Amino acid sequence: MAGNDWINSYLEAILDVGPGIDDAKSSLLLRERGRFSPTRYFVEQVIGFDETDLYRSWVKAASTRSPQERNTRLENMCWRIWNLARQKKQLEEKEAQRMTKRRVERERGRREATADMSEDLSEGEKGDTVSDLSAHGESHRGRLPRISSVETMEAWVSQQKGKKLYIVLISLHGLIRGENMELGRDSDTGGQVKYVVELARALGSMPGVYRVDLLTRQVSSPDVDWSYGEPTEMLPPRNSDGLMDEMGESSGAYIVRIPFGPRNKYLPKESLWPYIPEFVDGALNHILQMSKVFGEQIGRGHPVWPVAIHGHYADAGDAAALLSGALNVPMLFTGHSLGRDKLEQLLRQGRLSKEEINMTYKIMRRIEAEELALDASEIVITSTRQEIEEQWRLYDGFDPVLERKLRARIRRNVSCYGRFMPRMVVIPPGMEFHHIVPQDGDMDGETEGNEDQPTSQDPPIWTEIMRFFSNPRKPMILALARPDPKKNLTTLVKAFGECRPLRELANLTLIMGNRDDVDEMSSTSASVLLSILKLIDKYDLYGQVAYPKHHKQSDVPDIYRLAAKTKGVFINPAFIEPFGLTLIEAAAYGLPIVATKNGGPVDIMRVLDNGVLIDPHAEKSIADALLKLVADKQLWAKCRQNGLKNIHLFSWPEHCKTYLSRIAGCKPRQPRWQRNEDGDENSESDSPSDSLRDIQDISLNLRFSMDGEKNSGSGNADSSLDSEDRKSKLENAVMAWSKGVLKGPQKAGFLEKGDQNSSAGKFPALRRRKHMIVIAVDFENMSDIFSSARKIFDAVEKERTEGSIGFILATSFTLAETQSFLISGGLSPTDFDAFVCNSGSDLYYSSPNSEDNPFVVDLYYHSHIEYRWGGEGLRKTLVRWASSLTDKKGEKEEQIVTEDETILTNYCYSFNVRNSGKVPPVKEVRKFMRFQALRCHVVYCQNGNKINVIPALASRSQALRYLYLRWGVDLSKMVVFVGESGDTDYEGLLSGIHKSVILKGVCTSAINQLHANRNYPLSDVLPVDSPSIVQATEECSSDDIRSSLEKLGFFKG
Repeated sequence: MAGNDWINSYLEAILDVGPGIDDAKSSLLLRERGRFSPTRYFVEQVIGFDETDLYRSWVKAASTRSPQERNTRLENMCWRIWNLARQKKQLEEKEAQRMTKRRVERERGRREATADMSEDLSEGEKGDTVSDLSAHGESHRGRLPRISSVETMEAWVSQQKGKKLYIVLISLHGLIRGENMELGRDSDTGGQVKYVVELARALGSMPGVYRVDLLTRQVSSPDVDWSYGEPTEMLPPRNSDGLMDEMGESSGAYIVRIPFGPRNKYLPKESLWPYIPEFVDGALNHILQMSKVFGEQIGRGHPVWPVAIHGHYADAGDAAALLSGALNVPMLFTGHSLGRDKLEQLLRQGRLSKEEINMTYKIMRRIEAEELALDASEIVITSTRQEIEEQWRLYDGFDPVLERKLRARIRRNVSCYGRFMPRMVVIPPGMEFHHIVPQDGDMDGETEGNEDQPTSQDPPIWTEIMRFFSNPRKPMILALARPDPKKNLTTLVKAFGECRPLRELANLTLIMGNRDDVDEMSSTSASVLLSILKLIDKYDLYGQVAYPKHHKQSDVPDIYRLAAKTKGVFINPAFIEPFGLTLIEAAAYGLPIVATKNGGPVDIMRVLDNGVLIDPHAEKSIADALLKLVADKQLWAKCRQNGLKNIHLFSWPEHCKTYLSRIAGCKPRQPRWQRNEDGDENSESDSPSDSLRDIQDISLNLRFSMDGEKNSGSGNADSSLDSEDRKSKLENAVMAWSKGVLKGPQKAGFLEKGDQNSSAGKFPALRRRKHMIVIAVDFENMSDIFSSARKIFDAVEKERTEGSIGFILATSFTLAETQSFLISGGLSPTDFDAFVCNSGSDLYYSSPNSEDNPFVVDLYYHSHIEYRWGGEGLRKTLVRWASSLTDKKGEKEEQIVTEDETILTNYCYSFNVRNSGKVPPVKEVRKFMRFQALRCHVVYCQNGNKINVIPALASRSQALRYLYLRWGVDLSKMVVFVGESGDTDYEGLLSGIHKSVILKGVCTSAINQLHANRNYPLSDVLPVDSPSIVQATEECSSDDIRSSLEKLGFFKG
């Protein structure tokens, strides 16, 4: 509302046409508001709206000459406001109900989680608040720790010697390049682009870091510069200061552009969601290749995996979660801006419903990506504590109170019962300071030059600013912000205008972006600017306020220098400032700062100690702070000195030091079979659930306990020796087969052609296939699946006989059910090379020795997916949740969901659904689990008749990526058969670099049953226009299937 001065005349006009409102309308207004006052009505009911449309209507009304027509227009505007206000009130009521419900659910989840963790914490064990503790428990009260001397930095550097870290950063949207960044070109190419490029460059210069890859999208579009289509771009270090290790052959920082989505089209971030799995597959291929290269260079022949994968923003967070799950390496996440916070703000404005917001911004998909990032991340990096306390606490997956309890239990080495919470770490963004020279001269005494460095001419922007002032030698109060109501510039001008001592001592400079004509600016920006001009006129500030029309980005350092030269002050009076990078820039040039007390400046001021915090709503607070710094030269000098002394804490080396120390605190993870090859003595799983019980549950001939059914004799003391002997034999047999496949020279999962025949009995059959067909059609029963499988077999009978095509069966069924249907359908286990069972929680291979050993389990796959698996604590919570779902029939209550104990496995908890119409949607179950800090993947399957709960980063699509990682199964030569819909993990099977065939008329009922109540519409994530997806005709024959495969070019190459 601030600055919309057109409203004054508008309200006067409404008062003028008051009699024109007929009696009926007046009575209605009186009923709604009591005694009607248009001014009060507008202020109380319409504040918070974007008045753009009303402003345009008012311009038309004001220009109308006919009094009758003008009055009619104004009357219509009055009713529009009334309707808008009613809509806003209704939306506010809905929002209040939603927030109340969410608060109740959160508190219930917290109570249940605390009850499960039965040991109560004493007051002394509760720890500090989340805002005062880092992830490791140390206190951050007072100043942040800093390097106190060059010797300390050198000592830290020496500790890093010998390390050769590989770090992967991901930032998908916008246009990213190392030089001449087009910041501001569009809403996607802004501060985040600069941040990730500078972070990659700085990390690449740090000791102990061998390689940094910044992965982004390759854009080969005529609408953008050709450089964005280059596959790689090196980022040379700005200034290593002697810290950089000796360069290796492939070391340093690089931008790596992965092609995904339409090749010749630049897409906004809202349109990238359907193509993210394609990026994940491309990035996986790149990392796999680089790990082999680095293995030869620095790994003594062993692959070198990333020490961490760091996603930036929601889209990259989603990709990083899938990629870290596929590789089993730690993940970091930085949100930059958060979807829930944006949704809350848009809902508060009251102009758009939640559905309309989602249609425009794909906001629900973004929020789910951020929730998945919380599930997968070891560390979440934020710029300020405000981001943790006010933004991240809005998410299902993060609760500061529960996080504090979990952290206290971890410190005491007490079980958390399968509950996990990511560590929130505040690391302020870094800056480049090596090119900054603080201004030492002043307006009265210029810095002396010499023969080698003569005094340079004043920059042109100085002249442009000083022409506004009648006395340019007075200290300059500098504000640098766009003309946006949130930046609160009008309050600053009012404070300056109303404080006579301040006006006499200082000038005010407002750098408000660039403009050619006020009429060409957006209505909001124009309104703010006009308000400022009117305030200048009101307080007669001519000759005391500068507001230049143009400046270049390269002029900004000179503007800071001019303010420092006049012994001025920098001010950021925004109502809320998430971080405040301009405050750090100003401090680097020797300027004391005055800043809002809301948001990031609190943290900055705690570190720099170079200014004053103010209440942005109080003009007197602003004026007093500015006058204090301008009038007291000793205080000014002290603040300047403190800022210059502490500014290095916001340098990139300091940022990277903290960053790398946090990564070092993560538990190392990497592909498990690689650890065994490298001779890691501690390569056995650290999870209590990854024990010999896995082996006991799977007999090599599957005559008993095929899917984890408990061995009934395991509790008999007399048979304990036999049981242990059986365990040992089973473990040795499975491990010998599972580990023996990688003893050859091709350790990264790739096999030379000449080795294929000799390895036929040693490797799974899928290693020898040129093409793979994955049958992932989600029927309610297995008999329908095998009906489709026979058609597919017939379609490729020739290639199948030759052995060039292999088959993978990926379903939600157990292996026991699968084998039963194989037998009844007259099929052999060897017709398939691999079986992905239980929605992706188990992986089996068919064995060449089909009589004695028809299936072999991949136990390394279990260790690959077990990250943050809740185990027994999760199962108990699920059972409690299931027991709370009842259906009243008369006087009897029938349980809707029951645990299926017959097929319970260590990595899949399965539940039967008796009435799918009365089961909460999958999004509610996921929210329930996240509220209790339990990380899992809930899958509704078999047309809603079954619920499988598996590890958070497990799925059928992730199992296919695992096959590529371990066995080199080429994803680009894979075709996945699906129905028109399927289980709730259906979307992951359509996207990627593989091809897909949709069988029309198959699994159509699941669309309504399973996907109607998702967090976001399925259409938001399906690449319907992709050339890699074809639809087979309804009730297709084997000839139709072969025709579809030919369209995809499946038989070529």
